[in-house]
Amino acid sequence: MNNLGSPTVTHWTKHVNSSTKPCWVVDLGLISYSAALEWQQRAVAARKRGEISDLLLLCEHPHVITLGRNGKTTNLRASDRLLAQMNVEFHESDRGGDITYHGPGQIVGYPIVDLTEHRRDVRWYVQNLEEVMIRTSAEFGVDARRAEGRHGLWVDGPKGREGDDQEEKLAAIGVHLSRWVTSHGFAYNVSTDLRYFDLIVPCGIPGKRATSLERLLGHGVPLDEVRTKLTTHFGNCFDHEIIPMPHGQLMALLERPATRDTASVEILPEAEQVSAGASSGI
Repeated sequence: MNNLGSPTVTHWTKHVNSSTKPCWVVDLGLISYSAALEWQQRAVAARKRGEISDLLLLCEHPHVITLGRNGKTTNLRASDRLLAQMNVEFHESDRGGDITYHGPGQIVGYPIVDLTEHRRDVRWYVQNLEEVMIRTSAEFGVDARRAEGRHGLWVDGPKGREGDDQEEKLAAIGVHLSRWVTSHGFAYNVSTDLRYFDLIVPCGIPGKRATSLERLLGHGVPLDEVRTKLTTHFGNCFDHEIIPMPHGQLMALLERPATRDTASVEILPEAEQVSAGASSGI
């Protein structure tokens, strides 16, 4: 597991009048799509009950294609047989958006955020997620931007036949809200094997191709470095105090009996939470 810094003993006290709110950050490492979905579902339920703070789950997925609730199966170019041969899973999802691919080398972020404590505005939320990735890209010298009418992050690609820049997609966004608590989120391509995007029409937009930070820069970039910058900018864009948490401790919190006693949660060092028997995955 890749932790964002070394966890220290920290207390979370529910902020009532503070403009800066706590946000736990948990790195799940490489995890299946279905397992990560279960983490999200449990976290959303706990957030609605006020048992946990806002939360950012970070992970990578094994090869998987997901279809959003507004997606079209015609944007899946591969047959079931080909997907099986390439060891690629397929899942339908309740997130927004169309079809996308997740795989190793791509940082996936699942924010579990209660917008009633921020701003009840879905457009504001999505634009903030885009801003997180725009600022992260800028730190690597990449000029990424929004595109009118299309969510996600876009960059200029190679020149087309007529000399025009061909837009390429660096990151995708697809979210779900339930009683103003968010789930699903963003996928940022760092060293992703872009050949897998040939199995789909990325985001359901014909003629557009995916790209990666590694491809744009022409050299490799450590995932930990990108992950840390994404987390920092997530905190800045949402006025969050970032608090790293071991994933085993989060699991223990999500499995405990429902309670509204949210006065204080102690973030334990990794060694202590493992010894407490909370190291297995959801």
